[in-house]
Amino acid sequence: MSGNALPGAELVVRTIAETAVENEKYFGDLDAVVGDGDLGYSLARGFEKVLEGWDTIDRADAGTFLKRSGMVIASRIGGTSGPLWGTAFLRAGAAAGSTEDLTGEQVVAMLRAAIEGIKARGQSDVGDKTLLDVLVPMTDRLSQEFAAGAPAGQAVQAAATVARESAEATKDMVAKRGRAAYTGERSRGSVDAGATAVAVIVERINETWQKRGATS
Repeated sequence: MSGNALPGAELVVRTIAETAVENEKYFGDLDAVVGDGDLGYSLARGFEKVLEGWDTIDRADAGTFLKRSGMVIASRIGGTSGPLWGTAFLRAGAAAGSTEDLTGEQVVAMLRAAIEGIKARGQSDVGDKTLLDVLVPMTDRLSQEFAAGAPAGQAVQAAATVARESAEATKDMVAKRGRAAYTGERSRGSVDAGATAVAVIVERINETWQKRGATS
């Protein structure tokens, strides 16, 4: 589809922002179980800023839009979340570049770039009970769907299912990064707040995508 890159990026970023703001208390309550409880507040304040300046964000191309959004997020979200989320958007934007048309494979490449940025910034990896435990398997599933020739709507729906399953699976893990890591074995038995936040966001993106189908 011609010219789908910027509309697709706008749809995803706006959905992420609205979901983060709407779920401030839920994400905060999850984080308070073994963390410092500020995840919901931090994400909401950062993405509120994105929504407030929505019309002024540079839209020269999809890559620029994502990078500018990432800069806003990084400047407004405190703690460890700001650099991680900001880096993810910046890396995804760099991978998108100035392309006007995104294929499924390019979307996977953008997510891979974001994941590598989070790994480097957070010194973390799969199994540490972080948002990576959802992002990586979700991206793997997207890659499999696109490689098999699935349409975008089907691929996103499959990714949302994997995201939820992966978030629930963090209950059995012991946290190795962030404040939750200080609780050691006590972190087992509760889901990771960041991983669950990603699952909720991916589910919302799927719902929005299925309703609009604007960029598929």
